[in-house]
Amino acid sequence: MAQRSKSSLASALSLAMADYGLESRTVLKVGFLAPLTGKLKSWAEPGLNGSLIWRDRVNAAGGIKVGMRRFMVDLVPHDTGFEPDRALAGAKKLINEDGVKFILMLGGNDFTDDVRNLVNRHRMPVATLLPSDLTPDAPTLVAPSEVHPIYNVTGVDWLARQDPSIKTVAMCAQDDLHGLPSIATYRAAFEVAGWDLVEEHLFPIETTDFGAIVDKLMAKKPDVLCWDTVYEPFLHALTKEAFKRGFKGRMISCTADNYQEIVAHTSKEFMEGFVFQFPDFDDPRLNDSQINFENPNEFYAEFCARFPGTWSAVSWEYVSTLELWKNAVQRARTFEPFPVLSMMKFGGVGHHAFGEAIWWGRELFGIDNALVGDWPVVVIEDGRARIKEFSSIIRWWGQNKHVLIKHLRAMNLMWDQRQEAEAASLAHERM
Repeated sequence: MAQRSKSSLASALSLAMADYGLESRTVLKVGFLAPLTGKLKSWAEPGLNGSLIWRDRVNAAGGIKVGMRRFMVDLVPHDTGFEPDRALAGAKKLINEDGVKFILMLGGNDFTDDVRNLVNRHRMPVATLLPSDLTPDAPTLVAPSEVHPIYNVTGVDWLARQDPSIKTVAMCAQDDLHGLPSIATYRAAFEVAGWDLVEEHLFPIETTDFGAIVDKLMAKKPDVLCWDTVYEPFLHALTKEAFKRGFKGRMISCTADNYQEIVAHTSKEFMEGFVFQFPDFDDPRLNDSQINFENPNEFYAEFCARFPGTWSAVSWEYVSTLELWKNAVQRARTFEPFPVLSMMKFGGVGHHAFGEAIWWGRELFGIDNALVGDWPVVVIEDGRARIKEFSSIIRWWGQNKHVLIKHLRAMNLMWDQRQEAEAASLAHERM
């Protein structure tokens, strides 16, 4: 019998591999549903940019292996403008037209009842950066990257230990689903630290004049000014107004996006010791052995080269979530939602960016869909953000959960209170 040529054998092998899907290249789409314009742009667009870096790296390495097949990855962004109607329209498009298998969200005002109902109908896995979105009636919604605002307790705890002379604090925040839970959390942290909250101010999201707000906060001569979880434009305006008025105390906030611009408009001396919760990823401490983010210094350098001047608190967070999802898809050998979510939560532990963490939240959110572990406390020193320690959220919770629950209930922010309010609102609409 004549021997088949090498080219014929190669051709036959290629066809066999194609039959088994070993060489197929199919696109696996991930939705990015967040406010890419407006006041919350700095908590969305940098996250999309970081995700684009992740996508390019994954595809350059051959994509995601799902069983016997490999899939290229693509991101499908939709700008919500932080408007509920646009968020719902975007969710419908991503699910029904684009065929995404996973959705990344900032959450909050974007994750409305209508969006939740749509997600539940399609059993679509969704990740939020706002764990207060979590409830038992949204089983496919997870918070794998951050537990806002619970980690804010770590900054207060660290500062109280560093400076026992601190006795008083004044705080402000925008009146929305990012500001309110954060206010409750800071209230609890202040109580545990033994600080007296001498002034508190909620302002509408439309606010543009921050001088009067800072005047009100400084009138009580607080040792600390707390900017809660205000958006980047608000943070910059408030800090600059405090500088104009000669504030000499400490400042603390959840985020400090583009803090270099604040330093440039104030001074290194004024910003020295500013405490917040999100590091630059060139920080040497991110090379510690427990870190689960691959090559953070290289990622930071590439991000800054491709998207200069846009690094923010969320630049790495959506990437961390995508990596958890990718690993779960590969281990589950499918991208179907429940097997993937089960694999993501397998054993009740997960590889959070800052170390091993546990799937947690039943007492606070009614469901263990938040990945919680240690979180960095970051301080501005000589004009640069530097990690001072990794603090345990779970340890603080174990010692002080009754205080936090008390403050959340006082503001009607516990998951069961929110569900009751939603049920009452629906009943009223049907009358």
